[in-house]
Amino acid sequence: MKIRSITYFLDPGWPLDQDVLRQAGELIASARPAFEQAGYPVQSTRLATFSFARRVPSLDPGEVVAFAQELEVSARALGFEYISIGPALSQLPASYQVVPSILASTQNVFVSGQMTTSDGVSLYAVRACAEIIHKAATISPDGFANLRFAAIANMPPDAPFFPSAYHDDDMPSFALAMEAADLAVDAFTHAPDLKSARRGLIEALEHHGRELNVIACIEARKGSLPFGGIDFSMAPFPTEAVSLGAALERLGASTAGLHGSLAAAAILADTLDRARFPRAGFSGLMLPVLEDCVLARRAGEGSLTVMDLLLYSAVCGTGLDTVPLPGDTTSDQLAAILLDLACLGQRLDKPLTARLMPIPGKKAGEMTNFDFPYFANSRIMAVRADRLGGYLAGDEPFTLTHR
Repeated sequence: MKIRSITYFLDPGWPLDQDVLRQAGELIASARPAFEQAGYPVQSTRLATFSFARRVPSLDPGEVVAFAQELEVSARALGFEYISIGPALSQLPASYQVVPSILASTQNVFVSGQMTTSDGVSLYAVRACAEIIHKAATISPDGFANLRFAAIANMPPDAPFFPSAYHDDDMPSFALAMEAADLAVDAFTHAPDLKSARRGLIEALEHHGRELNVIACIEARKGSLPFGGIDFSMAPFPTEAVSLGAALERLGASTAGLHGSLAAAAILADTLDRARFPRAGFSGLMLPVLEDCVLARRAGEGSLTVMDLLLYSAVCGTGLDTVPLPGDTTSDQLAAILLDLACLGQRLDKPLTARLMPIPGKKAGEMTNFDFPYFANSRIMAVRADRLGGYLAGDEPFTLTHR
């Protein structure tokens, strides 16, 4: 297990407030070695801000890009590898139009787009997010820019996983995003029965939660800011020892994607819910196809589909993540997928995100060829979607009460 990210949340101002940024850098410079000396390797340090649409209200493309680029340079100098500048906002339609320019003009800046509000689902925002994904796919020949964009539904602030992380408070804070799928693999490999396996996973989560919380609170006091908690989402790494797909199969699903997988996902997520630790963000299961070697393999075999992943999101996880799609997937098809996810998140009152990756020149069934240490290559997944019609083809927002 490791810390995927120490994520620091702040309002950077515009022009940038260098004193605020400097304080963020001081916290990271102290916290990273503190966690590592305690035996918790830190993969990255990240900075998440207010929505760019609030900091650059003109939404002039040149000014927004300048904001993103200047923040990227300043944050890197302070020790932050990645930056999230928050979501395009449904009440500001023009904010979606500048996102492709942000992605094309930066290397380590992440951004998201709201599809829902407290009132319901915005059909305009869903289609706007689909257009962003469609345009971003062409920024580079491998479609990699979409790694840095997520369409979000029912997503609260201060969740430490990217790309959906953003801040919405005057007081800075920080939180931990964990890479902890190996805890689930271990628990469901060595225990004599299901009850013991679940108890073992809970004990491991609570043990590490206590250890991490002690260190985090010491660092928070040094910086005079709140510690926002731990997102113990069972995030994977592309090895079998740190694979959520492997955990599902060790629990008893014969093959991730076949019947029984939803039950395994529900049991894992419920076990995580029972553990006591200071919570942040999703704290659920994370099923990113290209970041999990077993999920990538099952998608390549055809046993795991986009619809399966959407179904599992109803009982556990974070939505649709690093899903490789055909390069000729249209924005209308993407909008249909995103609308399903937005409605699922809104109806079930849970945060869900979509990081969809159309790969230029690739067709369903062809292999991806990423040279990226955090990806396991897979086959392009088929899209079972067509253009929405009827009432769903309009711009009328609609409400969905929480179930």
